[in-house]
Amino acid sequence: MIEVETRVKIPFLWGKAVFKKSNWSQINLIVGPNGSGKTLLAQRLASQFEEAGYSVRFIKSERGGYQEQMEQMALLRNNEKIRTKIERVLSSMFGKSIKFIEDIDGSLIPIVENRAWNVEYMLEQVECHGLREIISLLISLYSKTAEGGAAGECVIFDEPELHLHPQFQTFFINEIRKEVQHTSRRVFFLISHSPFFIDLRTPEDLIGVIACHINQVPTSIEELTDEDDALFRRFLPRFNTYHKQFFFSDNQIFVEGYTDQQIFTNLLPFIEDDYKAAGTGIIDVGGKDELGVFCKVCALLGTNSRIITDLDSLFSGKLRDVACKDERVKSWMEKQNERQKTFYESIFTAKEIQSEITLEKLIYKLERLLAETGQEIRKDEFQKAIRKRFASQKTGKQILDEFNLFISKLDALQEKHDNADAVDTYKTVLLQGINRLGNEMEEDLAPKTRANITKIKNLAAFILAAMEAARVYILHRGCIEHYYTRSDIRYMPVSAKDRLFRTELEFIQDSHKKTVRKNFTELIELLEKACS
Repeated sequence: MIEVETRVKIPFLWGKAVFKKSNWSQINLIVGPNGSGKTLLAQRLASQFEEAGYSVRFIKSERGGYQEQMEQMALLRNNEKIRTKIERVLSSMFGKSIKFIEDIDGSLIPIVENRAWNVEYMLEQVECHGLREIISLLISLYSKTAEGGAAGECVIFDEPELHLHPQFQTFFINEIRKEVQHTSRRVFFLISHSPFFIDLRTPEDLIGVIACHINQVPTSIEELTDEDDALFRRFLPRFNTYHKQFFFSDNQIFVEGYTDQQIFTNLLPFIEDDYKAAGTGIIDVGGKDELGVFCKVCALLGTNSRIITDLDSLFSGKLRDVACKDERVKSWMEKQNERQKTFYESIFTAKEIQSEITLEKLIYKLERLLAETGQEIRKDEFQKAIRKRFASQKTGKQILDEFNLFISKLDALQEKHDNADAVDTYKTVLLQGINRLGNEMEEDLAPKTRANITKIKNLAAFILAAMEAARVYILHRGCIEHYYTRSDIRYMPVSAKDRLFRTELEFIQDSHKKTVRKNFTELIELLEKACS
């Protein structure tokens, strides 16, 4: 870790706020959308590193000008070690022999020999931008300032990905890693729009990431707790190039799986103001726990992530834990203390209300209420009373069919799990059934349990609102399949997901805009909320 105190003010970009950072990695990344001030920030940081005793080189994005080429060729002519290394590296990469020969005027000309066809040509005449670009970058990387600095050398690359194939972007960041392994006196900054330069191998690498935002001061991680360190060590091996999109936009929306990703991606063009969706991507991460990690990373980096997830996320998983500890949720909860006093008194005992009301405490109370209510719903006498009452009503068949389906789902989960009351899917089905059938079931419940129905509905709605303070949006019906229009899915778990998904996706892609907006109103409104 490198310690250099920096303070940057750019009022016309982020008002009176000041960017402060003192802990740096040897490889640092400045990322963010266009117009967020990445290059300006890097220039200010360069001057402050210079003041701290570093010699600084700023490699601009407009590389390859005549003057720069002449300077680089002069360096190669005078430094045989660098010249030989670049010839060896490039020849190995491209399967072509690349060498530098001296022209009549003393300048060096890169000559390419294509071994496959035994032909030779000058690079400037016919070779691609990418090869010229990688030569320029490698010269800048391998060369060091002759005088150096008291503290070391700081090298800043602005958009090193220009004209480079992803393979060569990966190659170049690996070459930078080799350089920092040899010395602790070199510090690198990369200003980039490319996910291939987001090369995070250890949790400490996150400290070197600076996220720039539109109209907001840049953010970064100054240090990691032991808990965060352990979390990221498990997470980083699964963190792929596709996931890295969120580093370049504040508008990314994370979902659990590919079916959610495809449905929401196809619904995104149907939101009322489609300009809100500019720069928005829907990224699937592979599960509730992964959603929790992305939520944590984004919170630490100051990137305003949005998460859409299933109802069972309330009852288990890393996402629930992260949301409960989120400062935005804590702030939202504090504002509710006075206005929700009567509500709190209706669900908590006098003793419980004496301590702080947190989101975690609310979820725990919801679980207790669900457990109590579930125990009575599963009693034979209660089920007989419901069936008797609605069997005698002309309009009772539909309600009885719904009730029998609900009970069969609970029975199946009880059969499958030794302690079903503790299983998140079981709690979710209970909540789904109470939301759908609560009014119909109230009359046959015991007085104490009867009061739970209203408490559960209100408490669940309140918890969902609290989660939204952390930009976590819960699919209150259950999961994405419960919003499908080509099938009737009412309870979790859901089977044959892939078949159901393909039918639904075809319907969205083949239907008129008005039909889609009418059939998927709830999901589109959820997207609009997430994009706002």
